[in-house]
Amino acid sequence: MSVFFQLAVTAALALAVVVGTIAYFRAVRTARPPVGVFNGRDIFMMMGFVLALPYVYLALPGAVLPVVLALVFAGGLSVGYQPLIANGRLRWALITALIASVLVTHLAFGETAPPYWVANSCVVGLVVVSATNLNVQGGMRLKNVAWFLLALAAYDAFFAWVVPLTQELADAVQGYPYAPAAGLRIGEDLGAVVGMGDLLAYALFTTTAYKAYGKPGLRTGIALVVLFGAAAPVAALHLIAAATGDAPGIIPAQVFFGPAAFVAYQVLRRRGPERRMADIVFRRDREQAPRQTPVRAEARPVA
Repeated sequence: MSVFFQLAVTAALALAVVVGTIAYFRAVRTARPPVGVFNGRDIFMMMGFVLALPYVYLALPGAVLPVVLALVFAGGLSVGYQPLIANGRLRWALITALIASVLVTHLAFGETAPPYWVANSCVVGLVVVSATNLNVQGGMRLKNVAWFLLALAAYDAFFAWVVPLTQELADAVQGYPYAPAAGLRIGEDLGAVVGMGDLLAYALFTTTAYKAYGKPGLRTGIALVVLFGAAAPVAALHLIAAATGDAPGIIPAQVFFGPAAFVAYQVLRRRGPERRMADIVFRRDREQAPRQTPVRAEARPVA
């Protein structure tokens, strides 16, 4: 029962975030920052940020960590949904209600109760949707994402199996609200949790693949999310437990998804150059484009 529960919840959460990200991508245009295009230096800086962030979290006192996470979530929601909700007061009222719902459900039901995880998952999912679109619409290309995910796979493997930094971070947020993860827990027996970083990886690859190569890229991304983002980590967890008699604490999903995404990029690139945001015209864009009235040639008298 546990394996099917974990597979269903993991796949549902990953696909929900991906679908939400694509829907936002098609419906909302974010303001593109004047930073040029992404390159290798940008990927290096992103990896530096990813490397430093867990140490920053662990350096914070336990009671301060959820406050910092709540502020990070609120800031991400405000920036990401400004194009969708221009009214600042309304936007912040909705954000405050979302952030407060996580705290209220945590205090009322506890960290293992479904209401808390539903509220927390909604906030985390919305943050991932906005962060993904800010990066993809801001110029990130599929090539950048593929290399980033490959590096992230090595990072996750090292800090899960060599230096247990990931486990330390998971232990640090135990007992506090605003976990940087989405999931669902029902009592002590059933539970499935997907890290916020994993959800961001799935959304980044699928959205950039869609931007770059249209529907073939979208289908590829969704297939990778289901097979290597949900099915492979859950299957590996239970296979290792059955073979050794002891379930591993953490199975990094990016160990499966990162290499698969990089190979998929190598296959997709054979279709030709990646599309840019300026190359994409949705039906909505055509409907909003001003219609040009045909100019009639004036009749000239014949001499």
